[in-house]
Amino acid sequence: MLKSLTRNRCGCSRVVMPLLLEEYRIAQMYMVTKIQEQQTAGGEGVEVLINRPFEDEEFGQGQYTSKIYHLQSKIPTWLSTFVPTKFMYIEEEAWNAYPKCKTVLKCPYLNRFKLTIETLHVADNGNSPNVHNLNKEALAARKVENLDIGSNLKDYWSYVVGGPEIDLTKFKSEKTGRGPLTPGWQASCNPVMTAYKLVTVDVPYWGFGYRLEQALLGAERSLFTESNKRCFHWIDEWFGLTYEDVRRMEVENDRSLNQKLGKTSMESDDTENVSSSSEPVKKDASLPSSVSVRS
Repeated sequence: MLKSLTRNRCGCSRVVMPLLLEEYRIAQMYMVTKIQEQQTAGGEGVEVLINRPFEDEEFGQGQYTSKIYHLQSKIPTWLSTFVPTKFMYIEEEAWNAYPKCKTVLKCPYLNRFKLTIETLHVADNGNSPNVHNLNKEALAARKVENLDIGSNLKDYWSYVVGGPEIDLTKFKSEKTGRGPLTPGWQASCNPVMTAYKLVTVDVPYWGFGYRLEQALLGAERSLFTESNKRCFHWIDEWFGLTYEDVRRMEVENDRSLNQKLGKTSMESDDTENVSSSSEPVKKDASLPSSVSVRS
């Protein structure tokens, strides 16, 4: 069934990676865990509310997470004119049924704002024309961007995202022999896979909606590029780990993040046996109504 898009703006970012499809699942989980650990300190960072299995008809089985991102120091100065800094936090719900994933971001203070990222991971080099099965109208409105993790070009949002300087044109993995990523590497790379990310934004606010929309799209584009650069740059750290290894690391790290932020409660599966069965949540699960964030 073809999908239509009725939301405000739509972009499709394609991130080609020099990895096998099954390797990227491990690499992505390791990368997210490590970046969250690095960026959580001083009252800012990632608070994990829920991390547990889910199952539904659309996605099948996967892992559901609910998080709050405390990002007060990272918001543009102009936005604080419209949104008090202490209320600038983001609620995230994610359904990871790899190779298919969906993430929804909301801001309680801007209750009409919504950003959705629908990701499909495919074993190709980024040339599939319509992996999200969009209809003709949606395809015409869609803006496609091919993001190159081998590029050293930076923009404003690259510096906001932050992180170490990484030059993959000079990097070679000791464990796998992959790299360096010289210009045009995507065409001849083996192994290779692509993360196709369909990003839709709805910011129906007069006066600053368009500006915020463009800022969000720019931030997501830089986040996709910079995070996946690290994903490959850290290959010698995660290569050889199993899914159970990184799940255990993820759940233990979630608790550590909450302790850093002075939070103690988190709903998760068993950290001692991450592959054990537990009652799955539904895909339409929402953040608990009692959640509050202290500034």
